This record gives sequence, C-alpha cells and structure tokens, in this order.
Amino acid sequence: MAMMFWYDHDVSGWGWFGMSIGMVAFWALIITALVLVLRAANRPHEHPHTSAAPTPQQILSERFARGEIDEEEYRRRLNALHAGPLTKP
Repeated sequence: MAMMFWYDHDVSGWGWFGMSIGMVAFWALIITALVLVLRAANRPHEHPHTSAAPTPQQILSERFARGEIDEEEYRRRLNALHAGPLTKP
C-alpha cells in the first residue's frame, strides 16, 4: 500500500514545464536585484546641497573668451578679484 502512495501523485508534463519556468523566473529576479544593488553601490554620490555655481574667475574668463571684454579689462578685473574686497575709508 505504501508504494502506491508515491506513484499516485505524479506531476504531469505541464507541471514540470511550470516549475521550470518558475525556477528560471526566480533566478532572473535574484540576479536582476543583485545587479541593481551593485550598480547603486558603485554610482558616484551626488551632493544636492552643493551648488555648481561658477566662480568669479570662471565668469570673467568666459566673458573674455566670448569677446565681451578685451585683455586690458580682463587683467584689470582679474587683479581686482585677487586683491580682495574693497574697503571704503
């Protein structure tokens, strides 16, 4: 009697097919999750609190490069930037 129990609950061909598809889907989900976690861990961190505003020297250099100011004005303003803030007597 005991031997009949084991053969009585046989899985059909569609059952094996369903289990195979389920196993492939399970491992695909696990691998996808691991890849996403590794990508997120290796991504450079952005600092949202720091502004990417250009420095006064960069703005002055860009204006000179565009031809808005000539070399004499560029040098004069660059020297003024390096001299520091002006103080009134």
